[in-house]
Amino acid sequence: MASHDHPHSHDHHHHEHGHGDSGSGSWVGPDGKVYHSHDGLAPHSHEPIYSPGFFTKRAPPLHTRDFNERAFTIGIGGPVGTGKTALMLALCQFLRDKYSLAAVTNDIFTKEDGEFLVKHGALPEERIRAVETGGCPHAAIREDISINLGPLEELSNLFKADILLCESGGDNLAANFSRELADYIIYIIDVSGGDKIPRKGGPGITQADLLVINKTDLAAAVGADLEVMKRDALRMRDGGPFVFAQVKHGVGIEEIVNHILQDWEATTGKKRR
Repeated sequence: MASHDHPHSHDHHHHEHGHGDSGSGSWVGPDGKVYHSHDGLAPHSHEPIYSPGFFTKRAPPLHTRDFNERAFTIGIGGPVGTGKTALMLALCQFLRDKYSLAAVTNDIFTKEDGEFLVKHGALPEERIRAVETGGCPHAAIREDISINLGPLEELSNLFKADILLCESGGDNLAANFSRELADYIIYIIDVSGGDKIPRKGGPGITQADLLVINKTDLAAAVGADLEVMKRDALRMRDGGPFVFAQVKHGVGIEEIVNHILQDWEATTGKKRR
C-alpha cells in the first residue's frame, strides 16, 4: 500500500467566519484552543488538521451508545452539489418499507434540502426536519453537534426509529462527522470535480466508513478517468470501501444500502428485514 507522506496544504478555513468586526469575537479557552461563536452556534474551535488521516485509524463507533435514546445514525457529508440530498431520497425510498426512518438536513441559511425530501415524498413530512446552521456546516456535525442532536433524538423517540439520516450542509474535504453524532459516516463526491479529488485526501475521503463517487455517467463529459479515481480511492483509504454510483438513476444504491445494513447489524445487534 502506498504511503500517505505527500504534502498537504492547510486551507481548511475555506470561508470567512466574520470574527472580530462582526462582534462575535474569539478567545483562548482553558485548554489552550482558540474558540469563537458565530451566527447562533455555541462556542467551538476550528483545530488545524495536519494529516488526511487513515481509514484503519479512523475514530471507531461509540460502543456505549444508547440506541433507545437515539437510533443508529447515518451521517452523509460532502461538497456542495455532489448528490447528498439525492442520496438521502434514494436511501429513504429503499429502506422505508422495512424500517422506521427519520431524517434531518442541514443548510446554512435555507431549508431547501428538507423541502426537497418532503416534495419528493421521501418520508412523511413529520419525519423530516430541516436545520439552518447559520454558520460553518462542518461545525454543526463536528464541533457543536447539539443543533442536530436535539431533533434527531426527538424524531427517534417519536417514531421509534430504526435508522436516522443526517445530511450535512455542503462543505469541503475536511468536513467529517463527530462519532458523537454519526454511527456510520458516508462521504460523497462526484466526478465533475475531476478525477484528482480522491487523491486530494482529507478526513472526508480517508476516514468516512464509506466513500461514494457519484455521477459516474458524467465522467466522459468532464474528462474524468474512473480508473484513476479507483486507484487513488483505494490508496488513500487503505483499501476501505467505496462505491461508484449514479444516485439519480439508482445505480449503486443497493450496494450502499448493503454496506449500511451490515454495519447497522454489527453495531446494534439487530437483524436486517
